Amino acid sequence: MTSEPVPAKGEIRRKLRAWLQSLSGAERAVASAGARDLLRQQPVWRRAQSVLFYAPMPSELDLWPLLLEGLRDGKTIALPRYLAESDGYAAFQIHDAAADCAPGAFGITEPAARCASFPLKRLDLVLVPGVGFDAAGRRLGRGRGFYDRLLAQANGIKCGVAFDPQLVERIPEERHDVPMNCILTPTRWLQIK
Repeated sequence: MTSEPVPAKGEIRRKLRAWLQSLSGAERAVASAGARDLLRQQPVWRRAQSVLFYAPMPSELDLWPLLLEGLRDGKTIALPRYLAESDGYAAFQIHDAAADCAPGAFGITEPAARCASFPLKRLDLVLVPGVGFDAAGRRLGRGRGFYDRLLAQANGIKCGVAFDPQLVERIPEERHDVPMNCILTPTRWLQIK
């Protein structure tokens, strides 16, 4: 019995990026609201005292309103900031999203330089965007390995965040890939065994 070959990461990335580009703003808004509602229901969200969010790009689910709720509820909120000297990302705490964030490297919203670094080992929950995920917790990123290097140093629950069609049958795995503990979509909460 032969099994179907697993498509290469580049092929999966191309197909998913094409689908993401076809998504309308209204579809993204509805899906983002669904994902936020589903995350609010999870014990992992309610228990988390320190959360690493991401600033959403136009092709990603927008969890930003939960970041604002988390700040109001007294959670410690951090965002990744690119550090040119290490060619990688580190976590920095924010207290006020409007005052503490600005466009950073690659045009992505990041914590300002005055924000204090936050130890990755102290995170309870890490919300992780990706181009694709599979039910085994494997993640397909944008191809530069930034998030994998950040995740390798982070404690806490790593939660992949994606639209439903971004959950594919299988993502090829490489040695440096960091698996997710759970995956959030607008309609599903997958706990990885």
